Amino acid sequence: MKLINKIIILTITIFIASCGGGDTVKKGRKGPDLKRAAKLNVQIASGFIKQGKLEFAQEKLQKAIEQDDEYVPAYTTMAILKELLGEIDEAESYYLEALDINSKSPELHNNYGAFLCKHDKHEEAIKELTKALNNRFYETPEKVHTNLGYCLLKGDNPDYKKSEYHLRKALQMQPRNVSALLTMGELAIETKRFLMARAYMQRYHAIANPTSTSLWYQLQAEKALGDDKHYIELSQKLLKHFPDSDEANQLMEMPNK
Repeated sequence: MKLINKIIILTITIFIASCGGGDTVKKGRKGPDLKRAAKLNVQIASGFIKQGKLEFAQEKLQKAIEQDDEYVPAYTTMAILKELLGEIDEAESYYLEALDINSKSPELHNNYGAFLCKHDKHEEAIKELTKALNNRFYETPEKVHTNLGYCLLKGDNPDYKKSEYHLRKALQMQPRNVSALLTMGELAIETKRFLMARAYMQRYHAIANPTSTSLWYQLQAEKALGDDKHYIELSQKLLKHFPDSDEANQLMEMPNK
């Protein structure tokens, strides 16, 4: 199961918001303002991505890079697009090109680290995320704490202690951080701290709609704690609302005792 799809995708933001339709490229005395044109094309491409019009988005981003080959959002947005298209190697190359232009950006290191973790390059991911965290000018460190907390759970040798440290830091900074709450639920289940898992999933469900993952974590906790009533309620909800999920299949295979 790729929980990272539910978590880290919210940390990989498209840097430029969708633009309105009234902007035009102004001409100066020496011709069109290509930097402004590149920015507008990235804005338009971002809108196309949100609409699912990926081919149009790619055309706009290619144009933006031609217009200003040092405009970082053109590369980062292209990386997001390439990932959506399943072209993972190309997506990574665009992240690297962006970092070549601005190697000091903590946001870039965070997003690239999240991308690497999502694609199972955990050691490289942790290095990138640590670079972001070590930048004292990073304005949203809770994002990188969340990503580090998640990524430290993955791979062949999960580090539960460090993962919990980063997740707790993220929640101190942002108590309603649903990604951190969900990952704390996962950590608690994996370390068999079922009261802790229940508590974090209750906090999660108090502020976010249930997902197949959140229901799965809490129903496992309720079963381990002997609360048959809530275990059955949560199981029924999972099967009703997410019948085709991996978690529903795991529930059906779970022994009754």
